[in-house]
Amino acid sequence: MKPSLPSPTSSSVLRKARFSPYLFTLLAFIVFVAVLYGEDFRCIGELGSESERRPIEKRREKLPFAVGEIEGGRCDVFNGMWVRDKSNRPLYQESECPYIQPQLTCLEHGRPEKEYQFWKWQPHDCSLPKFNATLMLESLRGKRMMFVGDSLNRGQYVSMVCLLHSLIPEDAKSMETFDSLTVFTAKEYNATIEFYWAPFLLESNSDNAVIHRVSDRIVRKGSINKHGKYWKGVDILVFNTYLWWMTGLNMKILRGSFDDEVKDIVEVTTEDAYRMAMKSMLKWVGKNMDPKKTRVFFTSMSPTHAKSIDWGGEAGGNCFNETTMIEDPTYWGSDCRKSVMEVIGEVFSKSKVAVTFLNITQLSLYRKDAHTSIYKKQWSPLTPEQLANPVSYADCVHWCLPGLQDTWNELLFTKLFYP
Repeated sequence: MKPSLPSPTSSSVLRKARFSPYLFTLLAFIVFVAVLYGEDFRCIGELGSESERRPIEKRREKLPFAVGEIEGGRCDVFNGMWVRDKSNRPLYQESECPYIQPQLTCLEHGRPEKEYQFWKWQPHDCSLPKFNATLMLESLRGKRMMFVGDSLNRGQYVSMVCLLHSLIPEDAKSMETFDSLTVFTAKEYNATIEFYWAPFLLESNSDNAVIHRVSDRIVRKGSINKHGKYWKGVDILVFNTYLWWMTGLNMKILRGSFDDEVKDIVEVTTEDAYRMAMKSMLKWVGKNMDPKKTRVFFTSMSPTHAKSIDWGGEAGGNCFNETTMIEDPTYWGSDCRKSVMEVIGEVFSKSKVAVTFLNITQLSLYRKDAHTSIYKKQWSPLTPEQLANPVSYADCVHWCLPGLQDTWNELLFTKLFYP
């Protein structure tokens, strides 16, 4: 058996190479070229390393449902003014939309004028695209759109249905309610537009969609999945929550379950409680919504007009008998807590979750004329004292339809298709 030969060492190779005239000539040529063109080689090397270090500019990805950009370029569509447009407003007639709840049908309940219907929102630096019901329905084909929140979000939901339903044959549409969920179905499009009642987004003792007038409100911490399981599979999601947090007191937060015999309840400031809800919402969206296929919106606080002294009116008055809007562009009512807006800004700015903010607060603050006031269905008979003082029962929270909330949907339409 022959012993295996040892592999040649590097020294033996160099020793052989030193005596090879061919290798000597090759090495000499390489050294000559390196000296002559060394600067060029160094520059090429640096260029490569520099390109590796330089951040690659990402092309702005097209958002789901987007079809283009707003005419006139990018602008703040929430910064503008109201202009009268009687030739194109309202976008539908109250009597032609059977889906409006009797709490919002102001003309049917005796409002003597309808000037509130003839205003459109005009941004300062661009124009809103015209609401295109056909585009909206075609984009919803085979999909689900859902509004989640309180009665103000339900008003926006009904407005959206009213903006679309006239294009759908009578036998090809329906609206049904299942506890907290209301579903409008456009059968030919295999599409649904839905509303889910969750005034705090989290589980609370106000979750009954019909009987929810609870003075001692309690919200359960970390409970968004209680409602969130009904939101899964939605393609366009529109959240709101604000009014129900405004108790004027600290908020009661339940740690544990509503089924616990002894409940662990702590009190925190409204801002801290609201911050908890915003973080829960964003966490849920991040886990359950695909930003490449779906869109999520959050509508800011809807203002009330409960104190006419705020806009220079008489003490003790409110939105009752108000038929003109507030013209001061800097107006901010005492009912809108800026501290809550700051919480929204703080939480959203720290999050990487894709949520589009619909800032309807300032433009709605001008519209003291657009509330339902006394022109709505009253669920309980009015007392002689109330009838003698309409200010005492005027609803300065909700909005007549058609009206202001159609503009909210025009802004939603703009941000959905022309982001």
